[in-house]
Amino acid sequence: MKIEQIYTGCLAQGAYYITSNGEAAIIDPLREVQPYLERLERDNVKLKYIFETHFHADFVSGHVDLSKATAAPIVYGPTAQPEFDAIIATDGQEFAIGTIKIKVLHTPGHTMESTTYLLVDENGNQHAIFSGDTLFIGDVGRPDLAQKAAHMTQEQLAATLYHSLRDKIMTLPDDVIVYPAHGAGSACGKNMSKETVSTIGNQKVTNYALRANMTEAEFIKEVTDGLLPPPAYFGMNVAMNKQGYESFESVLNHGMKAIPAKDFEAVAEDSGALILDTRKNSEFAKGFIPQSINIGIEGDFAPWVGALIADVKQPIILVTEIDQEEETVTRLSRVGFDNIIGHLEGGFKAWQEAGFEIDSINRISAEQFSREVKIGESKIIDVRKESEYAAEHVEEAFSKPLAYINDWIKDINPQENFYLHCAGGYRSMIAASILQARGFRNFTEIEGGFNAIAKTSIPKTDFVCQSKTLNN
Repeated sequence: MKIEQIYTGCLAQGAYYITSNGEAAIIDPLREVQPYLERLERDNVKLKYIFETHFHADFVSGHVDLSKATAAPIVYGPTAQPEFDAIIATDGQEFAIGTIKIKVLHTPGHTMESTTYLLVDENGNQHAIFSGDTLFIGDVGRPDLAQKAAHMTQEQLAATLYHSLRDKIMTLPDDVIVYPAHGAGSACGKNMSKETVSTIGNQKVTNYALRANMTEAEFIKEVTDGLLPPPAYFGMNVAMNKQGYESFESVLNHGMKAIPAKDFEAVAEDSGALILDTRKNSEFAKGFIPQSINIGIEGDFAPWVGALIADVKQPIILVTEIDQEEETVTRLSRVGFDNIIGHLEGGFKAWQEAGFEIDSINRISAEQFSREVKIGESKIIDVRKESEYAAEHVEEAFSKPLAYINDWIKDINPQENFYLHCAGGYRSMIAASILQARGFRNFTEIEGGFNAIAKTSIPKTDFVCQSKTLNN
């Protein structure tokens, strides 16, 4: 028996590849399935089952394409109603893979079809659980995402989750390994650990939601407290996972269409496409195609695309670094953004060499900011998360998290100049590009963000440990 966690950092997502005696199972696969197919061939094993823990909201799974490519059936837990052929397992049902078994533990609460898969080894020992979004390391799945579909309140879902955890998971032996679907950085929980593997016993000690003698009322209050609104694209990803989707290969073929610089603007206008520039913020600041939005491929790219663009059907045309076109299309497809028209042939350099119009962002160093700013007079906007702002910030700065820019941008006075920063420049450049695309030019963005500002003499609030502000 072999278990491999295939972790994708930009999504904070874990897929699982399990083999035993010539057979394999894959749990919660990513959208692009070719790496799995190559792995199966290399290991000379047959894929017997594709297990889905639930209808994912934060990414599009590869279950449909993988099933078509291998003829392996897709397995969901009880109550799931996908719009394609699948095995809807019963609670307690077992599936054999080689000499091991995967047992279905129906654990509703995050969603009503949410299921944990228990691996029983060749000796009959309960070895590991693949807990999906039911149990994370340090946290549990948020109970507010499935309210509409389940016709339940988040409090009712939380109560359901409370019993799932205590009746199905906490009764397992303490040495059972916990393999969750997500780690820190995912929006599917609020307090996840950076660790991606643990044990039941360890979680009983360290996970607030598994606290001994915790009442149902206490659980509901603590699990629902401080939940931030889910990103707008979540519902659309659920629909794609439930209904099916265009094949990844088709999406990739569209995105890999190279559009010459001379035709780029016309294609963007005719299609109504958003111009998405995925270069580093330092390069984007120096020059970009007017109206472009910068979300760098090297940061938390896919989640920010989903959070800010929201509509997965939005046509997109790409400007990337040379040879990053395929990686960009792949990452967009993982969160359901399939309507990719193509990319700028030759990258931004080709646009420059053609002599077309170029825009830029007014960016200054933290040192220059420290010389210019007048605390109490100058307006400063901090686009970091509330918890980061609460931990420490420039005195008199306003907290305007990037995630809510579509709400607070309407309050910007176009006649009032302001400074803009995040932690290191990634998020503030996203904000700057959105502001400028919507006609605001009355701001200055700070290179290096708060990390650089903190090294200057600019007055700052007293530092407070972020662990005390995580739920803000």
